[in-house]
Amino acid sequence: MSTARTWAVALTGPQGHLVEVEADLSNQTPEFRIIGLPDKSLGEAVQRVHNACQNSGLELPRRRLTVNLSPASLPKHGSAFDLAIAVASLAAGGTVPSRAVRGTVHLGELGLDGRIRPVSGILPAVFAAARAGFERVIVPRANEAEARLVPGVDVRGAGSLAEVAVWHGADAEVPDVEAVREPEALAAPSAAHDLRDVVGQEEAVEALIVAAAGGHHMLLCGPPGAGKSMLAARLPGILPPLDEHEAIEVASIRSLSGEAVLGLDTRPPLVSPHHSASVAALVGGGSRTARPGAIARAHRGVLFLDEAAEFSRVALDALRQPLEAGFIDVHRSGFTARFPARFQLLLAMNPCPCGNHGSPAGGCVCPPSAVRRYASRLSGPLRDRVDIDLQVARVSARQAMRDGASTTTTAEARARVCAARERAVSRWRGTPWRRNADVPGTVLRQGALQVPRTERAALDRALERGVLTLRGYDRALRVAWTMADLSSRDRPDESDIGCALLLRKGFSS
Repeated sequence: MSTARTWAVALTGPQGHLVEVEADLSNQTPEFRIIGLPDKSLGEAVQRVHNACQNSGLELPRRRLTVNLSPASLPKHGSAFDLAIAVASLAAGGTVPSRAVRGTVHLGELGLDGRIRPVSGILPAVFAAARAGFERVIVPRANEAEARLVPGVDVRGAGSLAEVAVWHGADAEVPDVEAVREPEALAAPSAAHDLRDVVGQEEAVEALIVAAAGGHHMLLCGPPGAGKSMLAARLPGILPPLDEHEAIEVASIRSLSGEAVLGLDTRPPLVSPHHSASVAALVGGGSRTARPGAIARAHRGVLFLDEAAEFSRVALDALRQPLEAGFIDVHRSGFTARFPARFQLLLAMNPCPCGNHGSPAGGCVCPPSAVRRYASRLSGPLRDRVDIDLQVARVSARQAMRDGASTTTTAEARARVCAARERAVSRWRGTPWRRNADVPGTVLRQGALQVPRTERAALDRALERGVLTLRGYDRALRVAWTMADLSSRDRPDESDIGCALLLRKGFSS
């Protein structure tokens, strides 16, 4: 029989699709062709596979070899198909028993010397294979630790094509080659950031705890040196650790980004792109493949935009849809990739171009029109999606020199946040929501959880006067529920509504 088949995985964003790799030999003019909608890098696999087989002592037959990637309508890209193409081709020529490769998924890029190089996206690819019912996956040795994070799959890490062929029953010599290593992982962010280091910003620390407890989006506005970046760096530390499912989602996004994944990290990610980032850098994309942007990399964590007013207006407005939907769709010719994007947005900006507007010491040289233009760089619809608008001021000398100025540590804040989250989870049990920030406004305004009219009077007046939009009204209600959870109350009272309005409009510390 001159036909053999094995399996690979095509990735469209974080979604994996099983691809059947068929190889067929025919008595025609010798040629090696790949069909089935391959991209340019996949089309170049012909030369990589040919040289890798030859340099591994595994000769391909001198006949017409046609490799089909099925389904043909699914776009396929990248070099991760090399190993599957080589194994199917060797099986079609009889070097490897075709029955041995039929139930195995092969992932990896081939070097010209036959070594198997690591590829990105191994974790979501192995998950797709497991969901499809495959029990054995062969991956590059450098990706083996990442692939073993998927339970219930027999993962084998290989360093060379000859090693894979011998596993499948080929009579070949396995060369003693050094396996290609994964690039070194970036240094993990320091866990030494503690809220105790924050001096003179007690109200800001309390607002940060409220944001963490409910998953609320937050804007910090104040002059340079007020501690905005310092507060932002401590937000992930007070968030609850990720559960196993969430940690796997985050690891899958990191794998798609090309980062080394050696284990599951339960710390929520903090992503802070530079203010010169383009729309594609935030949203994600690419000309032929869809790579996750900063929005997707911040999934289950914090997206911190420092100097938010310096970002382009188009880039900032691209945040509006994922803030509401919890995902981002990247449309390209022939396919659409959907990335999860349920993140907590934290914005920081100066009050004016020089940064001194409203400072007690004065010194602002910006005309009123410049101050208004600078504030309007954050569009109204984007501001309306921010739950907490916090004004922070510089710390005075008396506050800076006072001993024990900060009384809240990160551990204490995290304990309060986790307790409030547990109350919210208990209240929303049986629903799709776990955080107050995710609950639709109609659920809070109607039915059994409606706050009594006497308690929400201030909120109703703000809506009637046009101070709040209906979206802002709902967001203030969510913050009030979070404050009630932090205070261990069953439902918000008048003080919670008042504090939520205060945080919504901003206050000076």
